[in-house]
Amino acid sequence: MWCCRPAPPGAAPERGRRPPVLPAHSCVEPRLCRHHLSGREPSDVKYRAVFFDVDGTLVDSNDMHVLAWEEAFRSIEADFDRATIHGQIGKGKDMLVPTLIPDADAELIEQLGEAHGAVFKPDLLEQVRPFPGAHDLLARVHAAGQAVVLASSASAEEVDHYLDLLDARGLVHASTSSGDVEHTKPAPDIYAAALKKVAPLSAEEVLVVGDSPYDVEAASKCGIATIALLSGKFPEKTLREAGAIAIYDDVAALLAEYDRSPLGR
Repeated sequence: MWCCRPAPPGAAPERGRRPPVLPAHSCVEPRLCRHHLSGREPSDVKYRAVFFDVDGTLVDSNDMHVLAWEEAFRSIEADFDRATIHGQIGKGKDMLVPTLIPDADAELIEQLGEAHGAVFKPDLLEQVRPFPGAHDLLARVHAAGQAVVLASSASAEEVDHYLDLLDARGLVHASTSSGDVEHTKPAPDIYAAALKKVAPLSAEEVLVVGDSPYDVEAASKCGIATIALLSGKFPEKTLREAGAIAIYDDVAALLAEYDRSPLGR
């Protein structure tokens, strides 16, 4: 449903009064209007909002999360090799821990999540750098009139840090964090929360850009298509089998192919 109300056809003005000059459309709520979100008329663009995963997609942080989780598991004398941990990156603690420790209860999940944060936030977060082209891709999407949303399950503190790191505060329409949801990816909660922030847009009008199969799975559960990037170091086959509609090396490669990619069609 559009919140733009078409200008009424020229009704006869009251006697002695000049007819008002009406805009092409008026909005009940400009912030939620498809026209204002996209900056284009509806026929000009298929996807009017783009949901970006952050870790492994816009910023080079996956290996650092692996190190933090490795230390967290060591704190309870659980030893997992880095490849095993990496295979779960993209999930939050609620999904990652039970996958590796099936009998983990809520207390242990919380304990390990806190241990991960105790390593990542003070020691590793400041070392995270944006991938080359990350800011420029966000700027390109924004300039095209598409709403930019950071759809992350990281903590609100981390998302806020990344907004500055990416110099993206003036480019981002909305963002999500772990505080917005009950379950992290591959549950659909993150993208469902992001959809609410671009209402009244539908899932068919949104595209996800992510680096993990969990991004693709979560988006698919919401009816959203996903462009996958190899920058998170997940195998191309894994991303394709998860259902990615297109795969690029990284944000720089996607930016270079913008007009020919699903983003620009």
